[in-house]
Amino acid sequence: MTRRTVRIAMNGVTGRMGYRQHLVRSILALREQGGLDLGNGETLWPEPVLVGRREHALRALAERHGLTEWSTDLDAVLADDSIDIYFDAQVTSARVDALTRAITAGKHIYTEKPTAADLAGALELARLATEKGIRHGVVQDKLFLPGLLKLKRLIDGGFFGEILSVRGEFGYWVFEGDWQDAQRPSWNYRSEDGGGIVVDMFPHWEYVLHELFGRVTSVTAQVATHVPRRWDEQGKPYEATADDAAYGIFQLEGGAIAQINSSWTVRVNRDELVEFQVDGTHGSAVAGLRGCRVQHRSATPKPVWNPDIPVTESFRDQWQEVPDNAEFDNGFKAQWELFLRHVTLGEPYHWDLLAGARGVQLAELGLRSAAEGRRFDVPEVSL
Repeated sequence: MTRRTVRIAMNGVTGRMGYRQHLVRSILALREQGGLDLGNGETLWPEPVLVGRREHALRALAERHGLTEWSTDLDAVLADDSIDIYFDAQVTSARVDALTRAITAGKHIYTEKPTAADLAGALELARLATEKGIRHGVVQDKLFLPGLLKLKRLIDGGFFGEILSVRGEFGYWVFEGDWQDAQRPSWNYRSEDGGGIVVDMFPHWEYVLHELFGRVTSVTAQVATHVPRRWDEQGKPYEATADDAAYGIFQLEGGAIAQINSSWTVRVNRDELVEFQVDGTHGSAVAGLRGCRVQHRSATPKPVWNPDIPVTESFRDQWQEVPDNAEFDNGFKAQWELFLRHVTLGEPYHWDLLAGARGVQLAELGLRSAAEGRRFDVPEVSL
């Protein structure tokens, strides 16, 4: 078996998500397993080149994992003809400029979301990449989570009959940073730095709804900054200018309605940090990150409303767990593998910059809906 090397400039991997999910659990995990088997007598060996602004952080990261290549000079890295792919996990405000430079340099593009601050910018990136003839992809990791893969299996098998509604609950309590350190970076709570839960999470909800249930055709949203004062990484107080909670209603193509609550100011009283309940004429399911439970119409109880007596049955116990029936890899790694096969073998791949632009569009319209107090149609995007 021969080995082919693909060199990947990875920008932003000193951050939490870029480091844990993309570098360690995806690219380094691929190296630990001996590379990606391309199935044609070849193994693809990913060679990361770490890029960022903080020299000491890059050096420490490289030494920790036995890597030899890192740079604070993005232009020099992009000018290197041996670099095949540029990956971006920076803060949102820095992403468009870096992606534009990478596309201009002829690099294939793989990037976190949102791809831009507004729809016009996101579409321009998609146009540039298409005109340049490069391959491009956007991280849509939740589609590859075990719980949603099980949910997709139920949909494909016709379990639900006609799907009527989707109810999503996402979030957890992010500490303010004064008496306990916050679990998220402070820029997430400053709109001037590209923060806000709508910008962060509505792109996720767009592709989850689009891929599993149908295209979003309209959106109504209400947002809030429930915690207006927080403390940054240096322990200094600052005013939170971005939304930390969003309550959205999404009309879907085909007639189903989705309601999704997103919050960094909610204490968890559910089995997982995100759960989706899907109700259909023939059955219902509740899917999280890993688990999925179902209730068929033949096993649906017949409760009667009576607030004067205690509940006599455990409704949770009446649901059945969906078996794994497969081995599930890390969702980020699974999508990296598909994108690398797309780049090297030309295999089909549709989670591209245009798909990323749909997520930016939904976030943009969600914020407009909240600001103006009305529903907005979501037109189809195209180049």
